Amino acid sequence: MTISAVRAVTYRTGATLAAALLALTGCMATAPTTPETARPAATAAPSSAFAAALRCMDTMLLDHGVRDLSVMVEPLADAAQRQDSGTRELLMLALSDMTQRSRAIRVVSTDATTVGAGKRDIHAMAPQYVLRGSIRQIEGAPLLRTSEGAAGATSVIGVDLALLNSQDSSLVPGTSSLNVLTARRSPGALQVELRKFGVGFNPTWSGHDGPAAAMRSLVELASIELVGRLAKVPYWSCLGAGDADEGVRAEIRDWYDTMAARPEEIIRYFQLQLRQRRAYDGAIDGTVNPAFKDAVAGYREAMGQVREAKLSLEFFQAYLSADHRQLEAKPAPAAAPAPAQAYAVAPPAPAQVVSSPQAQAPSARAQATPARPAVSTRAPLNLSIATINDARRFARGEPVQLSIRPNRDAHVYCFLQDEKHQVTRFFPNRWQRDSRVQPDTGLQLPGSMRFEIVMNPRGMQEQVTCFATETDVLQALPANLNAADFHPLPVASIEQLRVAFARAAGGSVAQDSFEIRAK
Repeated sequence: MTISAVRAVTYRTGATLAAALLALTGCMATAPTTPETARPAATAAPSSAFAAALRCMDTMLLDHGVRDLSVMVEPLADAAQRQDSGTRELLMLALSDMTQRSRAIRVVSTDATTVGAGKRDIHAMAPQYVLRGSIRQIEGAPLLRTSEGAAGATSVIGVDLALLNSQDSSLVPGTSSLNVLTARRSPGALQVELRKFGVGFNPTWSGHDGPAAAMRSLVELASIELVGRLAKVPYWSCLGAGDADEGVRAEIRDWYDTMAARPEEIIRYFQLQLRQRRAYDGAIDGTVNPAFKDAVAGYREAMGQVREAKLSLEFFQAYLSADHRQLEAKPAPAAAPAPAQAYAVAPPAPAQVVSSPQAQAPSARAQATPARPAVSTRAPLNLSIATINDARRFARGEPVQLSIRPNRDAHVYCFLQDEKHQVTRFFPNRWQRDSRVQPDTGLQLPGSMRFEIVMNPRGMQEQVTCFATETDVLQALPANLNAADFHPLPVASIEQLRVAFARAAGGSVAQDSFEIRAK
């Protein structure tokens, strides 16, 4: 992928994808990046005290449909200059462990090697977020090995983390965190205490590994909190806390207030979540429609609440605490018409304390389950790909604008097979996560999204292939075919993708391809 000297803010690829942020600033304009980085060497990875919590987060991200997050990890500022702490590598390792199954996070290093002068590989996409942080000595001496300090000595160390938007270096609201570790030296051991939401973690290590393992635990805890806040998933449950905790309730309230202040944000959040639960199959556009109202009312009823189309704080809290797999496993009740009432985002009552859904009687939470979309019995699903101006051949470097149109509402997934025969998903993507496309409007690619499709400089033929399905099946694909956007897939041909989509969709798949040829 080449970077235009004239348009330095735009990344390009061969015919192809370029996927590039249109406005890179500060360190993002100069720091080299690579594709998903390799896991740090085993010699730099002390034992993990939060391995189970990281696996829990991985499952949670998968369950909540979180995907296509790309994060560049900067070296952590360290006033004490702990040369052997390796905190950036520990951060990258924690994020990697948190996304083994979900593939939700693509981790990018700032010191990766560029592919030749003035060039980057297509998959070295500029990430959405920059993870920046620092290590602070809050109290006591630096964290030393057990043999290097007197028994009873205490160190208090904190890790500050924050996510920045890579386009303008602005802080992503609600993602900053400070976690504190207290270490006390005892004969032959380093006793460490970490606390979060009233839950204490007291691992003990001995010998040379103690300080590095303690720092890793602090970094892992901070990473779990940061990703949980970014994705708005109940990360506290992976740490053993529940929504009866004051801190958890306060965080849920903050999330709700922030989203409810922008109604389209909370509507979009629940459209995506209820799509994930197969209770809703409409557009994810932040606007209310009858299908969404029915889905909200049905899911409220499934959790033992009053059946109404209302996104209240009570519903949000119950949703974050619910066992969704248990709800989805229950047989659906006979369909009943929803009461005619206005949709509303309910403003929270400041003095009201919402009871924990875990305290409800099991029978109340098992009364109903959301209705699943009916299988279509209409004419076969069709899909067509064309260019906006009906062009079929392109000069080297010429932009390509595609128009994709199904014959009825469908979920569309588009892939590029480049001149090197690598296959990459470029829609849906980080800029438009909703795969649903309507026939009247169709889909323009790249449209207003921040990447380009251009004819490669060598004039080699490339191919865009799109699939259409009745329901959203992306997460039903095998894990190796469900990688992040703009990331090469381990497939030898488009045919392998077609077979995978057919299996995930139960056989109902439409497909079309467009060959990008040079003039």
